[in-house]
Amino acid sequence: MKIRSLAACFLTAAITVTASFSPVLFPLSAHATTTEESTVSWPKPGHINSKCAVLMDVDTGTVLYSKNPDKQKYPASITKVMTALLALENSNLSDPVVFSEEAVYKNEGNTSHIARQVNEKMTMEQSLYGMMLESANECAWAIAETVGGTEPNFVKMMNAKAKELGCTHTHFNNPNGLPDPKHKTTAMDMARIARAAYQNPDFAKIVGTKSYQIPKTNKHKTKTPLNNHHCMLNYYHTSRYIYKYCMGGKTGYTTKANSTLVTYAKKGNTTLVCVVLDAHNPDHYLDTTNLFEWGFKNFKNVKVSELRDFSQSNVFTGNNGLGQNLALVEPAENSTIMIPRSASSSDVTMEVTPSPSKDEKVVGLLCFKYADKNIGTVQLRSTETESDSYPFHNVKKGSEKDYIQINPLVIILAVVLTVVVLSLLFFGLRKLSDTISTTRRDRYSARKGQQTYRKIRRNDHRR
Repeated sequence: MKIRSLAACFLTAAITVTASFSPVLFPLSAHATTTEESTVSWPKPGHINSKCAVLMDVDTGTVLYSKNPDKQKYPASITKVMTALLALENSNLSDPVVFSEEAVYKNEGNTSHIARQVNEKMTMEQSLYGMMLESANECAWAIAETVGGTEPNFVKMMNAKAKELGCTHTHFNNPNGLPDPKHKTTAMDMARIARAAYQNPDFAKIVGTKSYQIPKTNKHKTKTPLNNHHCMLNYYHTSRYIYKYCMGGKTGYTTKANSTLVTYAKKGNTTLVCVVLDAHNPDHYLDTTNLFEWGFKNFKNVKVSELRDFSQSNVFTGNNGLGQNLALVEPAENSTIMIPRSASSSDVTMEVTPSPSKDEKVVGLLCFKYADKNIGTVQLRSTETESDSYPFHNVKKGSEKDYIQINPLVIILAVVLTVVVLSLLFFGLRKLSDTISTTRRDRYSARKGQQTYRKIRRNDHRR
């Protein structure tokens, strides 16, 4: 009865303690308090003449500068960045490309071409070089037919891909960028497309090539020389705008679009992409060069693991109450963010948001901000071998902060039940020990009594 009473007391205490608790929310945000002495501000470049422009970090997607980023404009031939991206994702470089009558003749006269003929055969790689270096419109059309089956179907693929990349103000109506009232995009959307394209090594190689030769074909008995028309990379037209950090890009021009330009540049471990729309020659080159110089001078890539607030957060170290040597979560390997060179890591804020990823190891996204600007988003991954053993139940969106929620109910009940079981085991063993001791004592007493009785009888016989 005493044991039952003791167990009842433990259970009553457990229910009382548990009822007094609500789920505990551990804030993941490492919001720094800016001191009065520090000034959190975003650098600004000089005047930019182009009507629309965006400078973006390729690695993180951080937008360093924007001017009219969401204003729709005609893209002209920088459309071919999307055409090349889809071709590389949906075909092999060795695939044959056959130029149809539509590909050869369904382009406006006096536009960029390399004089391909009907039924001429080239490889996908050769066609891509023709399209990206010489901006050949017939190559763009032939690539579209090869990849999409038909040119209209390929256009549908272009718009679907744009939506997938987060483009919000883009609608393509052809694969080459020739004037069309329904064919428009924005500097921000083109930066998203250009960033995605550059992450493909074949694309980066092609747009960074200064010259190329197409071997003889079934219609051309001599080689066809190609030259990159991007004046920041190649001196084919002029050396006036050569930029030593330029890694390539794509030019565009029509009378309605004016000059458009996509350019990549790398300095140290930083790769930037610049998009300008609706520019007058040579502003597209001058503005792009100035934005690159400003970006490289004023910004730097920083590893997430090197941020002071991140490394000291008890959520990401052993001091989390869930095991001193257990790293529960960590950012994706070698994750970086882009911050101004003058910025302090204490001015960088981070918060956790739910992740759309279907990967069970991804438990959320770490979103970083500085001066109210997004400076990078990295995946937050569980280091547990089995996702079911991960102790964070869910990521919860709060009114002001984001949290990872831990409900202590399970932990408290587990502790109480463990105590009850150990108590029952202890008292059970103790009772068993007392019973054994009593039995041994009774047996000993009985033996002692018999021995005394025999001794008395022996003494009586002797008398």
